[in-house]
Amino acid sequence: MQSAATSVSVIPAQAGIQIGKVPIIRHLGCAELAPTYQAMRRFTDARGTTTPDELWVLEHTPVYTVGIAGRERHFPRESAIPLERIDRGGQITYHGPGQAIVYALVDLARRGLTVRGMVSLIEEAVIEVLAAHGVGAARRNGAPGVYVDGAKIAALGLRVRRGCCYHGVALNVDMDLAPFSAIDPCGYPGLAVTQTRAYGVLADAQGMGDELARRVARLIEDK
Repeated sequence: MQSAATSVSVIPAQAGIQIGKVPIIRHLGCAELAPTYQAMRRFTDARGTTTPDELWVLEHTPVYTVGIAGRERHFPRESAIPLERIDRGGQITYHGPGQAIVYALVDLARRGLTVRGMVSLIEEAVIEVLAAHGVGAARRNGAPGVYVDGAKIAALGLRVRRGCCYHGVALNVDMDLAPFSAIDPCGYPGLAVTQTRAYGVLADAQGMGDELARRVARLIEDK
């Protein structure tokens, strides 16, 4: 299993590419949450005004994550799955193999993006990727993320420090959804969750993650 803490580093922009314009896409494989989280924070603290934005594509080993507003009433009563508190927005969600995660380490100030604008951009990328596979998806007012037939298929949350964001989006692809039943996903009791495999999409988490990262990159480049 590859550790994001040791595999992630800032690299120079490629020759002929304007620094900061084209996001770098990194594939981290299946990584544990804690070292990946710390790597995102270190990257954000160390970056300068010319540091290229990066998109990290990965899956996580099984873990519940709780945002800064997380309330214990939404947590599992008992579980062998570890629970980690992190500094993104939102409540509790679950990550595990078969889920495509794209972490967006983006200088919002340099791009002229607001937090809301970045959230909308990521949601739009998910909707476009799903549409390319014949799956109709939509946003829901007041509940960030992407939904199909009323069920949540992608959860997202961001943190902004020094005008730059990190964390990102988790798209359910072909995973064990049972751990969601032990929590109130994203703080909503009884919220149904689904995944792309249920709609006949054959692409695996790695393929969907790469496709999603490329779509996010394209939308960012257009800013």
